Amino acid sequence: MKNSKATSASTNAAHDEISSKLGKLFEDGVRDIYWAEKALLKALGKMSKNATSEDLISALELHQTETEDQVLRLEKIFSLLGKAPRGKKCDGMEGLIKEAESMMDESDEGPMRDAAIIAAAQKAEHYEIASYGTLRTFAQTIGLNEAVSILNETLEEEKDTDTKLTELAISNVNLLAASQSDEE
Repeated sequence: MKNSKATSASTNAAHDEISSKLGKLFEDGVRDIYWAEKALLKALGKMSKNATSEDLISALELHQTETEDQVLRLEKIFSLLGKAPRGKKCDGMEGLIKEAESMMDESDEGPMRDAAIIAAAQKAEHYEIASYGTLRTFAQTIGLNEAVSILNETLEEEKDTDTKLTELAISNVNLLAASQSDEE
């Protein structure tokens, strides 16, 4: 019986250590995506100003509003962790935003630039989907059930935005961009 208690205590100590390390990784990930979302807010504004398709502009503006809500949700997670909301520079999102700016600069105004904006926005969406999915799994593992719910809500919004951008590209923008390049 003593061996069983010792093993149980040892297992609990190991679990606490794993949770502590995973908790730190979770917190770092939340700081990373917090920075990313705030940077993306600015980038979405630039993208919508450079877009010409009314449907694309509407989609970007809607996602900008959703992103503002996502920032607030992340601040709630910080509160759950007992931490002040503070971002940690996200090199991945910074690179995606720089790439988006280059793609916009190098594309002719109109359907070609709209196609480039959709491509760049989808790259950012996929980064966010990966980040939120990972954070949700971490939160599940360490028992942060309220954070799981919050992260899942945002994850579903990101997936919906990606789907909407794909539909917009397929139904309209890419076809216009393809016909534009044929004319030149």
